[in-house]
Amino acid sequence: MKLKSRLIIAFLIMIAMPMVLISVTAGTIVRFQMYSINSSYDVEAKTIQVITNPIQIFNRITRGVYNEIKLYSHNIPEKLSDPSYYEELNSLLRTKHSFLAVRKEKEFIYIGNKEKFEIISGLLPEYGTGSTEVDGGIYLGGKNPFLVKVQDFEYTDGSKGTIYVITDLDVLMPQIKAVAIQSAISFIIILFFTASLLIFWIYRSIIKPLNVLRIATHHIKEGDLNYCVTSDSNDEIGQLCDDFENMRLRLKKLIEDRIKYEEDIKELISNISHDLKTPLTAIKGYSEGLLDGVADTKEKQEKYLKTIYMKANDISVLVDELAFYTRIDCNTIPYSFTNIRLNDYFEDCVEDLKLELEVKNIKVIYENFVENDVKVIADAEQLKRVIHNIIGNSVKYMDKPEGIVKITINDRGEFVQVDIEDNGMGIAKEDLPYIFDRFYRADASRSTKTGGSGLGLAIAKKIIEDHSGKIWACSRRHEGTTISFTLKKSSTDNQDTLSQSGGLK
Repeated sequence: MKLKSRLIIAFLIMIAMPMVLISVTAGTIVRFQMYSINSSYDVEAKTIQVITNPIQIFNRITRGVYNEIKLYSHNIPEKLSDPSYYEELNSLLRTKHSFLAVRKEKEFIYIGNKEKFEIISGLLPEYGTGSTEVDGGIYLGGKNPFLVKVQDFEYTDGSKGTIYVITDLDVLMPQIKAVAIQSAISFIIILFFTASLLIFWIYRSIIKPLNVLRIATHHIKEGDLNYCVTSDSNDEIGQLCDDFENMRLRLKKLIEDRIKYEEDIKELISNISHDLKTPLTAIKGYSEGLLDGVADTKEKQEKYLKTIYMKANDISVLVDELAFYTRIDCNTIPYSFTNIRLNDYFEDCVEDLKLELEVKNIKVIYENFVENDVKVIADAEQLKRVIHNIIGNSVKYMDKPEGIVKITINDRGEFVQVDIEDNGMGIAKEDLPYIFDRFYRADASRSTKTGGSGLGLAIAKKIIEDHSGKIWACSRRHEGTTISFTLKKSSTDNQDTLSQSGGLK
């Protein structure tokens, strides 16, 4: 779930959950208190009535007593002159937080609760001014509110009398007060519960993953790139964790590659130093021989000078190879791709190779199984470098008295495949996957015979890949090695794919 959706849900929960819980809780509290009112006062009341018109509910509490008094005042007025009847009514009213007061003329002849009567004695209406209808009443507000029902009548002797049914509203209906208190407490508890739930949810979905990222950042700051960050969510935080993990892996790989590169550089320097040491030692020795007069004949002098030239040339080749690989590895070698007629190109190469390899007792065999007019897209100079690097490697590791280098060309659909096979010492199975790596040399002894920078096949691989081809090797120990590569054919559809720099697109 997206973070935006979670925040929207949290907002809705913040609004809806308290409303629902408060409604349920308030409904439960009110139902319980309404049941308590019905049980305590024998009054049927609806929740809306209690809230909107509580006076009407209060009137109903003493309605039965008042109706009886009203009935007797009209039909049996002598009943209202009986003091025992006063006591009976007052006992009944006492259970309803009410009491009875009776006045004859100007004097009160019965008071059911003198303490409360003293509070409102001066507020009671006179005869003929406060008579009420059924369910009616006079509300006397103030510090101590009362509800008074008044009924006028005449005694048997003709005296004027008034009966008051007085209800103390201050102590009536404690359940209503309880509803307000319990509702307020419930509201606070519900808000606390909702806030706690949302905080826990936000912590689980946002704060906790951020804390994981903080810890991971600290580990990376301390150099620990092995601390893994995982996230089970699909929101923005989860995506951030995934991006962080990808960044960690990439940074780790970059550092590992950097360390490997530095190790390769150290190995290269060591290799170059070793390879330069031998020709430099020879140059130094023969130069000293010339200076000391050891070469006292013209023939010896020419031999010394030729040796110095050859060793200097070996040094130049090593330096040039290193400089070229640096340029090609940084993609700064400008290619000049053209359509080359394959058969003509390799025939010229083979002729040059035959002259060079015959003196080393190595025979060159050339077989072409493609049409004579087949053309490939290639940079002639760089392709020649590939062929010379591969064959030079074959010559370097040739261990047979009569060496053979066989060049075979086969058709492979949109590509042609060039196989360069020799009968040399071969490559060990464990070394074969690494021979195209830069600075790699299967010959760990680094003898003078097999010297070199270890960049020849790495350069060949990079050039072939820039030609949109592939290169690989097969070998059997002591039987020989075959290095194969592919070149893309030229056609009317790919004439526009030639590029002057950066490789074949």
